[in-house]
Amino acid sequence: MSTSLPAILQITAAAVIAYLFAREVLGHDVPLLAVTVSLSSLGFVRDARPVRVLETAVGMTLGIAVAEAVVLTFGQGIVQLAVVLSATLVIARLLSPAAAFAIAAAIQSVLVSLLPAPDGGPFVRVVDGVVGGVVALAATALIPRDPRRAAIREARALFAEFEAVTASLVSSLRYADHEESERALVRVRGTQPLLDAWRGSLDSARAIVSVSPIVRRHRAELERQAVVLDGMDLATRNLRVIARRLDFVGRDGQSRPAVADLLARVSAAVSLLSASLDDIEQLPIARRALEELARHLRPEEVLGGDARVSEQALVIALRPLVVDLLVAAGMPVGEAQALLPPT
Repeated sequence: MSTSLPAILQITAAAVIAYLFAREVLGHDVPLLAVTVSLSSLGFVRDARPVRVLETAVGMTLGIAVAEAVVLTFGQGIVQLAVVLSATLVIARLLSPAAAFAIAAAIQSVLVSLLPAPDGGPFVRVVDGVVGGVVALAATALIPRDPRRAAIREARALFAEFEAVTASLVSSLRYADHEESERALVRVRGTQPLLDAWRGSLDSARAIVSVSPIVRRHRAELERQAVVLDGMDLATRNLRVIARRLDFVGRDGQSRPAVADLLARVSAAVSLLSASLDDIEQLPIARRALEELARHLRPEEVLGGDARVSEQALVIALRPLVVDLLVAAGMPVGEAQALLPPT
C-alpha cells in the first residue's frame, strides 16, 4: 500500500484538477472524459514516463474524436457502436503498435457512443479529453511520484538474486555439491526479467527527472544507478557463463575450495556494491575490494602450479566478471582490464 500512495495522490489530484478546470473554467456540465482520460493516462503502471502518458492521452482523445464524428453524422445505436469501435481500433493500431494505446482509444470511444451527448455543442467531449491529457502530463512534472523508489526496488531484487546464485555456486565448489550448481544455473537463467524490470523503472525515473523541476536534484543519483545497471547487466551474463561451466565440471565430484574462496570474495564485493545504492560511502569500499581481486586473478597465483585445468578455467572465467563489476562501480572498462595480471 505504501508503494502505491504517491500514485494515488498524483492520480486523485490530476482527476480533480481536470474536472474542476473543465467544469468551472470551460463551463462543461459533466466533464466525465476529462476525469477518465487523466485517470487512465497516469494509472498505476511502472512506466510513468511523460511519453507514455502522452501516448495514452492521445490514444484516448483519438477515440473520442472518432466516436464524436460518427455520432454527429449517423447518431447512436448498435451499428454505430460497432463502426466506432472497429474504426477506432484500426486507426489506433495503424498509429501505434502498443496494445494499450488501442484499448485506451477504444474505451473512450465506447463512452462517447453510449452516453447521451452533453450540452455545449459538437466535440465538447474532445475538449474534455484534451484537458484530461494536458493535466495528466502536467502532473508528471508538477506532482511527480518518487522516481527512485521503483528503480531501487528492482535493483535490490536483481542484487538479491545475484548474491543468492553466487552463494549457491560457492557452496557447490566448496562441498562438491552438483545439485547446488544445477539449482544455481536454473536461478541465474531466470535473471533477465529482473534486469529488464530494473531498466524499465530506471528509464521511467530518468524521464520524469528530465521534465520535473521538483525531483531534478535526483538526476545525478539516477545517472550513477544507470552505470551500476549497465555493469550488472554484463556481470550477470558472465555469471551465467560461470554457472554453466561449473555445472559441467562439477560432475566429477571434486571440491574446489580455492575457487570457492575467490567467488566468496566476489560475492562480498557485490554486497557492498548493492549497499552503495543507498549509501554512496560503500561504493569506494566495493571498488577497492574488486581492485584487489582483479590484481591477483591469475590461476597460478590463486591455485598454485599443479592446479587442474578445470580449476584454472574457472579462475579465468572470473576475470571478465570482476571487470564488469568494476565498471558497475564506476571504473572505465580500460582501467579495469588493465588491473588484470597477464595469464
